[in-house]
Amino acid sequence: MKTIAVMQPYFLPYIGYFQLMAAVDKFVLFDDVNFIKRGWINRNRLLLNGVPHTFTAPLRGASQNRLICEIELDDERSWREKLLRTIRQAYGKAPCYAQASSLMENLIHYPSSRLDEFLLNGLCEVARYLSLEVEIVSTSRIYENAHLKGQERILDICRQEQAHVYINPIGGVGLYDRARFSQQGLRLDFLRSRPVSYAQGKGEHVAGLSMMDVLMFNEPTAARRLLAEMDLV
Repeated sequence: MKTIAVMQPYFLPYIGYFQLMAAVDKFVLFDDVNFIKRGWINRNRLLLNGVPHTFTAPLRGASQNRLICEIELDDERSWREKLLRTIRQAYGKAPCYAQASSLMENLIHYPSSRLDEFLLNGLCEVARYLSLEVEIVSTSRIYENAHLKGQERILDICRQEQAHVYINPIGGVGLYDRARFSQQGLRLDFLRSRPVSYAQGKGEHVAGLSMMDVLMFNEPTAARRLLAEMDLV
């Protein structure tokens, strides 16, 4: 039973994104769709002094009229070193900082100015760190079906991949028709995350942060257990 999921690429996204990744055999990145300003493609949140703090990979010429795979990082700014300093300030005393900070340094210093390549590498790095048995690919390089829209494009990707099951986050339940998938010989499942909590030092747990936060406070084996805190419905 080959399982597949399709998502836009994000910069160190929240744990639910990686729960979806862990639930499938192949994870497809929609990098040939329009960029969304003020979304989560090039930014996320970490915990700084007990409160959420937004971090960003700055872009050059970003526009909602351009595809994600057409946009470049703004490497005229020293944002990579600045971000690493912020991470050190936020998590330098976290129990897993030594191990997780090496991962962060490798993916943040990835030598590419292309946003799509940078995001793909970052997601692959985290997947390897967690020993996830998943193949990650990008739509702009493979499927040649950008003329299709919405559900029909997903169905075509599943057909090309000879998939049996398509899994989508529960937030998209209104976007897809189980009967249409069934007509194509596919099962449609939705992933619903359970509440995830772990010690973050002092204070109450702050949810909805980047996966970076999870990795700073949890060894890879413990983080993988948190990935299982979900249900398929």
